[in-house]
Amino acid sequence: MEVSFLKSATLPEQFPPADRPEVAFAGRSNVGKSSLINRLINSRNLARTSSRPGRTRSINFFSAGKTLYLTDLPGYGYAEVPLNVRRNWKKHIETYLKKRANLKAVVVIIDVRRKLGEGDLDLLNWLKMFQIKPIIVVTKVDKLSKSEARRQFDLFSNQLLKEGFGPPIAFSAKTGQGKQELWKKINEIVKLVE
Repeated sequence: MEVSFLKSATLPEQFPPADRPEVAFAGRSNVGKSSLINRLINSRNLARTSSRPGRTRSINFFSAGKTLYLTDLPGYGYAEVPLNVRRNWKKHIETYLKKRANLKAVVVIIDVRRKLGEGDLDLLNWLKMFQIKPIIVVTKVDKLSKSEARRQFDLFSNQLLKEGFGPPIAFSAKTGQGKQELWKKINEIVKLVE
């Protein structure tokens, strides 16, 4: 499937038409959203990456063939961004999540090296409340030893189960681990609602 950058938007009227299913990617700043998207679509730099947190400030839409939109949301929780900018992002993202009728799932990305944060749980509970399917991905598993990555992944799995969410997918943008499993999950959800 060929994927191309469609547009960046900061206002709902700039969003592309809601004429096909859409899957969004969300997570804390610098969690690896853009790297995950690039690995998922076999591109080196279609989704722009940065080592500086808080670089994605608009909602970036990608067209996957003529059948699907993929959306890269700004990261949340970056403390060095001014409070008024963070509030603006939050409002902007909430508007997107509430009003995007074709949004079928949100891939919630969590860094295996971090703890499950309040922002992560807030997003997951918000998605549950609005009946938007979350696909939880624990990324950067290649950054730890195999045993430490497994231990951390199991901790996330247990905590997510206690919170009422299904098991996450272990993912590495570097090695491609979890790519097929993530595509399978996306396809299951998109087909469920068609």
